[in-house]
Amino acid sequence: AYAAWRDGGMTILDVADPTAPKLLAHRNWCPPFGGGTHTPLPLPGRKLAVFADEGNLDNCTNGIQRCWVFDVRDRSNPVQIAAFPTPAEEDYCKKGAKFGPHNLHEKRPGSFQSEQLIFATYQNAGVRVFDIADPFAPREVAHFVPPAPEKMVDPRPNRPRVIQSNDVYVAPDGLIYVTDVNDGLTILQYKG
Repeated sequence: AYAAWRDGGMTILDVADPTAPKLLAHRNWCPPFGGGTHTPLPLPGRKLAVFADEGNLDNCTNGIQRCWVFDVRDRSNPVQIAAFPTPAEEDYCKKGAKFGPHNLHEKRPGSFQSEQLIFATYQNAGVRVFDIADPFAPREVAHFVPPAPEKMVDPRPNRPRVIQSNDVYVAPDGLIYVTDVNDGLTILQYKG
């Protein structure tokens, strides 16, 4: 099992006996990076795992958060081999609210399955699709940033009028469901 430990990084556990899980490995990159490790995504067919560090403070106060690729051929010695590129088509730190990864499409049974395409929400930078055919050089192949919300769902006062894409689910037919705390639900079609 793979687990995110927020500012404690990640762990890999042997859960063959669920009543007595055993720690196989622990890695922590906070500091020097901002922490907030949120979502693990094992890719067992490729012996890789992706971990997303949540951008959990407004205006990048805790730095630029990233998605990391680990080689997990030896689950007792995971090796970090790459980071996803940071969206840069605009200055998302200055846009307001939170920027950076929040969740990854988790490839649950019955959903879209790929160990090459990674779908990630990036809060004020919308939803992103990364290709990790070369796990040492992930590249962004698609993105969608919804317009600013007309009406805010988030009831907190004085929040910036920006999207905050939080969760993503991809159906087998390529429909992408993206939830946003400020704007509700967006449905997209991924056509590759």
